[in-house]
Amino acid sequence: MNSPLAHPALFHLGPVPITNGVVVTWAIMAVLVIGAQRATRHLSLHPGRLQAALELIVETVDSQIRETMRVEPGPYRGFIGTLFAFIFIANWSTLIPGVEPPTAHLETDAALALLVFLAVIYYGVQAGGLRGYLGSFATPTPLMIPLNFIESLTRTFSLLVRLFGNVMSGVFVVGIVLSLAGLLVPIPLMALDLLTGAVQAYIFATLAMVFIASAVSESRDTTEPQQPRTPS
Repeated sequence: MNSPLAHPALFHLGPVPITNGVVVTWAIMAVLVIGAQRATRHLSLHPGRLQAALELIVETVDSQIRETMRVEPGPYRGFIGTLFAFIFIANWSTLIPGVEPPTAHLETDAALALLVFLAVIYYGVQAGGLRGYLGSFATPTPLMIPLNFIESLTRTFSLLVRLFGNVMSGVFVVGIVLSLAGLLVPIPLMALDLLTGAVQAYIFATLAMVFIASAVSESRDTTEPQQPRTPS
């Protein structure tokens, strides 16, 4: 049997193999970019149904950022919203016959986790400067620098493993039941798989917010001068 981690190349761009997951990822990115451009082309003070739906989505994302990160959502809306939208659509792409969700591919999940890792560094440096971000690794004591650095790597790895494991297991279960029981029997499992895909997109985005908020808060605390305690 072939390894579930091995994906045959559909074609090559020079020496680079292009798998089905890469093609589906490109397609999803194209849908998101073109859809966003068309949906925001004619914005109005009197929104129609599409604009009202988009505004509701943006307000929901903003509300979640405020509740989770305790900051104004403006600087983080684009990254968090796009991250959630991509993973959500990728997980639900299994509805298209013959399409395997790219999030069931280890390399896609690794790329998403890497984006979160880089976003944590970017927003941390933006909040407290390079000195403040690096100084956060020495909190509460410089002896914690190795452990804090390892923690930043392991939590990124946990994002990868959680998303890949849940999506891949759903694909396997539905595929096995479909091959053994026929066409209609796996429908409840497919519905459960879609629900799991939506939940995983939400969890991934929420954890990204938590990691970014932690980096921003610790970077600011490192650069802000400590207030002297007043005697009681």
